[in-house]
Amino acid sequence: MRTYCDEIAQVKRAAFRNDTYWARPVPGFGDPNARVLVLGLAPAAHGANRTGRVFTGDGGGGSGDFLMAALHRNGFANIPTSRSLDDGLLLRDAFIAAAVRCAPPDNKPTPEEILTCQSHLEAEVEQLQNIRVVVTLGKIAFDVWWRVMAGRGLGVKPRPAFAHGAVYKPKGGPIIIASYHPSRQNTNTGKLTPPMMSSIFSKASTLVGSDEL
Repeated sequence: MRTYCDEIAQVKRAAFRNDTYWARPVPGFGDPNARVLVLGLAPAAHGANRTGRVFTGDGGGGSGDFLMAALHRNGFANIPTSRSLDDGLLLRDAFIAAAVRCAPPDNKPTPEEILTCQSHLEAEVEQLQNIRVVVTLGKIAFDVWWRVMAGRGLGVKPRPAFAHGAVYKPKGGPIIIASYHPSRQNTNTGKLTPPMMSSIFSKASTLVGSDEL
């Protein structure tokens, strides 16, 4: 992945030929006191790998704007788009991280790459002391979070199945809400619609303010 990130930063996409690509591992972004953690898959080659911020700069109508619109509708973001580091975007009560920290070829990290990145995710999450709800975007993020939970001694056997909109309440850990990933493949085909994405964060908003935790 590191080689791929460096190659992309040199070759670039025509629309970004004058940009200096970040081309390094991408950290999480958001409110350090957040009660909601949003866990994605990995930086996009010409999105976060270029801008240095998760779900940022992958073009109008990309996964970043799709996700941010849902967060904005539910009060977690101050604007409904995510275009660049200087766009003024702020997250409220939410923090976004990725299961894999570097852009993988074809957006498909290998199992070995996912495991290698897990320790970095665990270290990042360890600093977020107020997390009460975790929204996992896609099955890979869903599976990674259950492994993180298992590492804390909070694993569940058998592991619950992934299903969009499903809510799981493991004893001793944050509530988990499963969601399809807002990739173009899902959003352009209608597998994931704006109302479906918005409803995920409506659930998250309700749960962080409830007595169920």
